[in-house]
Amino acid sequence: MSKILQISEIGSPILRQTASVITHLPDPKLNETIADLMVTCEAANGVGIAAPQVGASVRLFIVASRPSPRYPHAPTMAPTAMINPQIIDRSGELVAGWEGCLSVPGTRGLVLRDRAIEVAYLTPHGELVTQELTDFVARIFQHELDHLDGILFPDRVPNPTDLIPEAEYLKIAFG
Repeated sequence: MSKILQISEIGSPILRQTASVITHLPDPKLNETIADLMVTCEAANGVGIAAPQVGASVRLFIVASRPSPRYPHAPTMAPTAMINPQIIDRSGELVAGWEGCLSVPGTRGLVLRDRAIEVAYLTPHGELVTQELTDFVARIFQHELDHLDGILFPDRVPNPTDLIPEAEYLKIAFG
């Protein structure tokens, strides 16, 4: 049975480590971690979550875009486990967007990300998937990939005035 895991917060050393490549698939223990990540992400109203955020320093994250109180206008997609993910190509068209993070509670920041990216990752069965992601889903992928490299979104906010409390962001975004 899947369980909701504790999410590490900014200041935790694991969030600053480079995660290890996953070498053995399929892996029943990894499948358990994936199931736990999915329920943890949903319970926290996240649209993505990376394994290091729950104490597992491996190259795995979930992209689970859907409308929620944190992201009411998010597109809906099936939660997807992405193992050893990488960006193959970038559009070069940078777009600013407000980001939050389950590991940086109560804060939003304006971050530049590529609008479109071509990505590759393995499924839990070891199958290689390549696809193009755009807009909000591309932003989630880039944000979660940063987690695997020990980068948190505030590191990507160039102007300190673009890092604001969540309550202020909600006023700006939704009146």
